[in-house]
Amino acid sequence: MPKLLIESFYTEFSVSEIIAALFKTAVSKQFSFSAWRLPLQENLQISITFQTEIIPENFPLENAPAGFIMHPFSVSEKNKPYFLKADLLFEADLKAEEISGDDLTSSPLADDFFSALKAALQTPETDTKWHIADSETNATPRAGFEELVENAIHFIKKSETEKIVPSRAAEKHLPPHFSPVNGFLKLTQQYPLAFVSLVSAPEIGTWLGASPEILVQKDRNNIFKTMALAGTQKLVSGQNAADAIWRQKEIEEQSMVVRYIISCFKKIRLREYVETGPRTAVAGNLLHLRSDFCVNLNEQTDFPTLTSDMLHLLHPTSAVCGQPKAAALAFLNKHENYDRRYYSGYLGPVNVNAETAVFVNLRCLELRQNEAILYAGAGVTQDSDPQKEWLETELKMQTVAKALQILTMPDDTATGY
Repeated sequence: MPKLLIESFYTEFSVSEIIAALFKTAVSKQFSFSAWRLPLQENLQISITFQTEIIPENFPLENAPAGFIMHPFSVSEKNKPYFLKADLLFEADLKAEEISGDDLTSSPLADDFFSALKAALQTPETDTKWHIADSETNATPRAGFEELVENAIHFIKKSETEKIVPSRAAEKHLPPHFSPVNGFLKLTQQYPLAFVSLVSAPEIGTWLGASPEILVQKDRNNIFKTMALAGTQKLVSGQNAADAIWRQKEIEEQSMVVRYIISCFKKIRLREYVETGPRTAVAGNLLHLRSDFCVNLNEQTDFPTLTSDMLHLLHPTSAVCGQPKAAALAFLNKHENYDRRYYSGYLGPVNVNAETAVFVNLRCLELRQNEAILYAGAGVTQDSDPQKEWLETELKMQTVAKALQILTMPDDTATGY
């Protein structure tokens, strides 16, 4: 791959200014922009896509070029799965103030992009524009969500369903002169353990988030990973995560996800895997129960498409849908009464630097013209309390929104939970 020479012209600007200009140029050209920071890593990756590609449900990750996948919770005419091929791929080191990149295409659009990038750096704008999707998402009032939880509890008790994960959306005004890139950079600083991402595409809109949950991952050493993450409680200031006490409701909720992952392994007849956990994991202002699963594909040579196979078997997991999947999904389709769009779908880099890391799209928001649409859900079992499930969604929304000064929430809102 030919290495892009970062011209001396660019040294006049900080890396954050260059990233902002990359974003501005992509949006102005109707290109797609993806930026992300993997958990526990310092460097950022930025991808520019000249043309998005609609992909099939059984899209094979192993054969894909370098790029970024964005998949909705449920595929529909309005919400389609897209692959954002990395036509231009950058790596940014904010501490060293260095940025480099690869031109992965022979398209003349690359030269045009860099000409526009120079102009964007020389003429910074106060008000940033971003891609806005042609869609509507209705906010869910508290009474409506608590009624939805009550209905879910009733449905669980009268059926063989173990768990349902209803969700809701909220609309909040953006602060003046809000910058998606600044928001992205702030999230990378505040949540080092999360997968932090900013995606803006004409067909998808603009999404910003800090997800704690790996769906599937294959690293450059050919090690496959997935996780079971469920159960939620507030992280109390000064609390040691290892001292957290979990109720039976959360323990059972997380064990359902564990059993579901194991059932997916059984479907493809994979028997050799390493399971660790559950343990308490910190995710922003929240604690969760987490179990990790690992498969060494250097030893398990009969599963060359394990990453794709598990991705398609796992989604939507019981952590975002319910268990059993078919019954829970049917309930949500009938009663949830709003469009999740890409919330609780999945997203992440594919075959970038010889690694694939796909995460569940949680702790996220969608940007509109002057407001943010926040999303959150709660795992409901027969032992759930509708008021506590509402408070759980408030806490989850706070993870990203409070960091971006979009939403403030009184500290006593979640007292006792």
